[in-house]
Amino acid sequence: MLAETSRREFLARFSAMGVLCSLPFRVLAMQSLPERSIPGTDEMLPVIGFGSTKAVRQIPSAGTATLERVIRTLLSHGGRVVDTGPRSVEIDTEFGHLLDQPDFRDQLFIATKVNTTGKDAGIAQFRQTQRLFGRRRLDLVQIQSLNDLEVHWPSLRNWQEDGDARYIGVTVADEEQYPALETFMQRESPDFVQLNYSVMETLAESTLLPLAQEMGIAVLVNGPFMNGEYFRRVRGHDLPAWATEFDCTGWAEFSLKYILAHPAITCVLTETTNPEHLEENIQAAFGELPGETMKKRMRKHAQNL
Repeated sequence: MLAETSRREFLARFSAMGVLCSLPFRVLAMQSLPERSIPGTDEMLPVIGFGSTKAVRQIPSAGTATLERVIRTLLSHGGRVVDTGPRSVEIDTEFGHLLDQPDFRDQLFIATKVNTTGKDAGIAQFRQTQRLFGRRRLDLVQIQSLNDLEVHWPSLRNWQEDGDARYIGVTVADEEQYPALETFMQRESPDFVQLNYSVMETLAESTLLPLAQEMGIAVLVNGPFMNGEYFRRVRGHDLPAWATEFDCTGWAEFSLKYILAHPAITCVLTETTNPEHLEENIQAAFGELPGETMKKRMRKHAQNL
């Protein structure tokens, strides 16, 4: 008989076959996603994850079928990081049912957030997430956009001590918050930070990413495509011929490979409602990554678009 973990892995991969059977051989031939360690631990995370905000918001109109296909596609490549945040009770009830499926429950690394104001409201929001997701312990709990940071951070510390949160951290998605994030990182040394970073938004390279490396803080990247603005900027432009030097065949890979080339990055959260787009994103983790000279060339090219 297969061990339970092996059985779950088989079910997750087998369930995705309906999605994968029509995809190009290059995709089908891929090995599992490369992994990077969470600093200070023996735990590894795949380098491509799923930012679920858009897909989860569409549950009332679209249901969960497409969202399920995206997550199964992620699992089929050894991915498991799903980043989310509190929505309405109705939405998170449906999302929680999806996450609680037997072949999802123990496979996924679930990152959630507190995004309200006030201590009691923050505690109530987290308890609701636990209840609706059917999980007493969440893998990562984050304070979204540093909202009411000084009030919520002691609560996160308590949840971690009590075993309700394995890791704790904070998020930003705006470069204006970088100075406050830097100060917080230096003072509190969270387990994780989540920030916006792409080939067109590189400010994090100046202080935050080196600081994360120095302090042993894991980094999740949001906005690798600038909430869609990146694709609007590259639309109508041909990928430069020299992109083949680091095994890049598309604009999505262009930004993702740039991000993954930085050693501070633990995992990039890509957001899509299309399983085939997720496949394209996953391709970025394979093959060569650009070196510093090439990254400089990429930055210059992107700035001129």
